[in-house]
Amino acid sequence: MAKTLVLYYSATNTTKKVAEQIAQRLNADIAEIHPAQPYTSADLNWHDSQSRTSIEQHTHDTRVAIKDDLSDISGYDNIVIGHPIWWAIPPRFITTVIDHLGLNGKKLALFATSGGTSYDRSQSNIERAVKENGYDVEVGQGAVLNSPAAIDAWIKNLNF
Repeated sequence: MAKTLVLYYSATNTTKKVAEQIAQRLNADIAEIHPAQPYTSADLNWHDSQSRTSIEQHTHDTRVAIKDDLSDISGYDNIVIGHPIWWAIPPRFITTVIDHLGLNGKKLALFATSGGTSYDRSQSNIERAVKENGYDVEVGQGAVLNSPAAIDAWIKNLNF
């Protein structure tokens, strides 16, 4: 039986709640991922063009350091990564996570939470990071999951 790991980042616990529901429905393990420097409320202020996230998200191809506590994914067949959407893409440190995971031979599924953005640009961002790393990985279509019905529909379409 295939083993699944749900990795997630949640700044406000919204993505965490969705990740927990997904892990439960998939009978998967779950682990939180972290930036090396945690985000403060001031860092997350999208109204401030000089806030940390405003600067990071608008600097193309930037990498943000991650905390050295990533799960060992070698025993898993399927990896799910969940994140909020900031400025239509994942937080920049999610790309750094992908750089460090070693996804060869895995199936990768993605989800996000967002107040009003589709997953289109996030999907492109993740696929670019996978390609840049030269991974041989099947990348499923990601989705914004803001309701139990959306979660169920997304899980139904997973190729796990």
